[in-house]
Amino acid sequence: MEEKKRQKWARRLKNRYRFVIMNEDTFEEKASFNLRALNVFVTTGLVIMLLITLTTFLIAFTPLREYIPGYADVKSRRQLISLMQKTDSLQLALNARDLYLTNLRSIINGRIPGDSVVLQPNTDQRYDTIKTLSKSLSDSLLRAEIESQDPFSLHLSDDASLGNSIRGFLFFPPLKGTLTTRFDPVMKHFGVDIVGPANEPIKSTLDGTVILSNFTSETGWVIGIQHNNNLLSFYKHNSALLKKAGDYVKAGEVIAVIGSSGELSSGPHLHFELWFNGSPLDPLKYIAF
Repeated sequence: MEEKKRQKWARRLKNRYRFVIMNEDTFEEKASFNLRALNVFVTTGLVIMLLITLTTFLIAFTPLREYIPGYADVKSRRQLISLMQKTDSLQLALNARDLYLTNLRSIINGRIPGDSVVLQPNTDQRYDTIKTLSKSLSDSLLRAEIESQDPFSLHLSDDASLGNSIRGFLFFPPLKGTLTTRFDPVMKHFGVDIVGPANEPIKSTLDGTVILSNFTSETGWVIGIQHNNNLLSFYKHNSALLKKAGDYVKAGEVIAVIGSSGELSSGPHLHFELWFNGSPLDPLKYIAF
């Protein structure tokens, strides 16, 4: 039965048909075509494949693809990837700048900037396998000396550690006056206090760029200058600031006016600080006020 159906379909496909175009009024034959069903199917398939090929070509190699929703241009995709990379780089730079500003605020407020690196404990180490070593006399003396020191004492940069980095600098005294309070890191006083006449100008101690020119509740009007070799200078409790952030100043150039602004000030004076690589320096070792 199935075989007969297949033979019947095969004969239909091979049968010849005549396609005639006639005038409806005069029945005049205008054109005629001899066709087979098989030829019609093959021709129709070829036309469909040709249309698919043409459509694919138009989409892939012409600007028409930009009008198709969801079809991303290669150039646009590259631009998007480039913008994402730039955004990521800008985010990293912004995080580094925020960390720098945070440490800078800590210095201004008289605190030591914290370390931004978080150490992860090594849980793979087997400490029970470490042999106990006998203590020598020198080790015992060194351990006793370290334990006797204040664990929260500030690490100060001595002259040996500074080397030639700032020894060659010629510091200009920011103010000529009377020294009232010396550098005392134990009491969290990381600078010196100099008393001078009213409206006395405050001058930059070295060439540099102003990185801070602002007001804080504790230290009043503060100006900070970035110098070479990671050296920072801060001038606090001013009555007026004459420079803004981003200005470049020369050594001896007037940058502020002496004052008594801020909650920590008890009278008109200049609180002057020097910082090198994140550690405070004693200004009296380098400047004669």
